[in-house]
Amino acid sequence: MSASVRLISKKTNMLPEKTHSLEAYLAMEARSRAKHEFYNGKIVLMAGSKYAHNLIAMNTGSALHHLVQSLSQEFVVLNSDQKIYLPVVNDVVYPDAVVICEVPEFWNGREDLLLNPLLVVEVLSKSTAKYDRTGKFLLYNQIPSFREYVRIEQKKAHIESWFRLTADGDTWDKTTQTDLHKSLLLRSLGVSIALSEIYRQVKF
Repeated sequence: MSASVRLISKKTNMLPEKTHSLEAYLAMEARSRAKHEFYNGKIVLMAGSKYAHNLIAMNTGSALHHLVQSLSQEFVVLNSDQKIYLPVVNDVVYPDAVVICEVPEFWNGREDLLLNPLLVVEVLSKSTAKYDRTGKFLLYNQIPSFREYVRIEQKKAHIESWFRLTADGDTWDKTTQTDLHKSLLLRSLGVSIALSEIYRQVKF
């Protein structure tokens, strides 16, 4: 998968004249007030999220945290401050929420660089929707532990879940839910998440 394919929707925010090491990026990110993602030497400024996006992300993370408490396996739910590192392509990305099964794994012992997400949630924004649906999904697909991708619309009740059926990542099963009175089954966890919880206090 070429960088031109993966980053096509991010070109306008990229700094093409200079490449950076992962260590330089991490040092810069530790000092920065804004968030940046890292694509094999390229640093990309993330667009600031707005109220509805932040509310949906918080609602989703809270609902997931509550749901996994009753499960026999240990799961950890983290918010959008947790970076995920993909060593195969040397990329660092931020999810809106992430679930880990049992023990988190980190790159070189750095707790800011998670290696083994199980479930990733992205809340779609106008500026990032195309990238979240294509490029970012392809990035997450490089991770062996990655089993489910949840994409949430913020302008209407619409949630998609893509569940990995084969280890090679070539076959995924899509489930869509648009009814606020119903729930979406998350197969990687074996629980259902209510749309009314995801969209609580959100005005369309």
